[in-house]
Amino acid sequence: MKTKQLIGIIVTGVVIIAVGVTGIVSNVVSKKLLAESEEKSNAVFRQIFDGVTSGVELPDEEFIGVLNIVGEIGASGGSSYFRSGSAYNHELYMKYVDEMEKSDLNKGIFLYVNSPGGSVYESDELYQKLMEYKEVTKRPIWAYFASQACSGGYYISMAADEIQANRNTWTGSIGVIISLTNVKGLYDKLGIKEIDITSGKNKAMGSMGLDLTEEQEGILQSLVDEAYDQFVGIVAEGRNMSESEVRTLADGRIYSGNQAVQNGLVDAIANVEDTKAAFIEKLECDKDILFYEPENDVGDFFNSLFGKVEELLPKSETDLADDIMNHQGNGVLKYYAK
Repeated sequence: MKTKQLIGIIVTGVVIIAVGVTGIVSNVVSKKLLAESEEKSNAVFRQIFDGVTSGVELPDEEFIGVLNIVGEIGASGGSSYFRSGSAYNHELYMKYVDEMEKSDLNKGIFLYVNSPGGSVYESDELYQKLMEYKEVTKRPIWAYFASQACSGGYYISMAADEIQANRNTWTGSIGVIISLTNVKGLYDKLGIKEIDITSGKNKAMGSMGLDLTEEQEGILQSLVDEAYDQFVGIVAEGRNMSESEVRTLADGRIYSGNQAVQNGLVDAIANVEDTKAAFIEKLECDKDILFYEPENDVGDFFNSLFGKVEELLPKSETDLADDIMNHQGNGVLKYYAK
């Protein structure tokens, strides 16, 4: 073999080896960089979301804490990142009240209520948290009713020392509801039969493809009655009324603002600014004291972003059915005005 050929073979071999080694090194380095980049990105998102959920930033001046009880009351959960900052955020509000308990700068709580009500569990949990706040701090809570303050919205407001309402408020709806959707008749027409293998005769009660038995109706009614008795007791304590007086009013009906005042469910008719001014006067605070609500900027951003996307996507039949189940017949106990 000629010298030139030998040199060519050697050079080619070196080039091939070099390319291979370079490729391996490049692959390792790129994976490491990608991993580091991903970890950094995850860390950023964890920092953002942990900042939203793990604590509440309070102002460095005297303030009245505002809770916007707006929209349906329920668990925020992970979806709270995509909720509007003005919508009800249960986890945020529970933590906010905790932080206000520990703050000497906080002078009281102002509830702005514009809600049809919602879940029994979350309504009662926030009510109890507010009562704990009053017991620990000895500070007052006032409530203002906007367009509606029904059922669970009214329930939470029973922690308030004073309730003032807009003259066009709809309030009351003191009661409990379980809504179920039954499609057995449709199943029968389509030749569909639901089959449930259960550990007991009442395990599948409320299922869409089965009629409720008389016993099962009684079971669900007992749950409603127990939650109703709890509601009546809360109103009786909050409004300094007897339980018999409350039961006379608590047949589920809605009251206007003026009717609510006449029946002792609300203290006065006012607009929101006058209510705030009266609260400040009661507290003997500076008239320019800050009314502070913690903001969720991340939630606002994602709510806007994903909301725009959702608007562009048409709802499928499955989406529509899911809406019906979530809002009409999911079998959850609710303090809610239909």
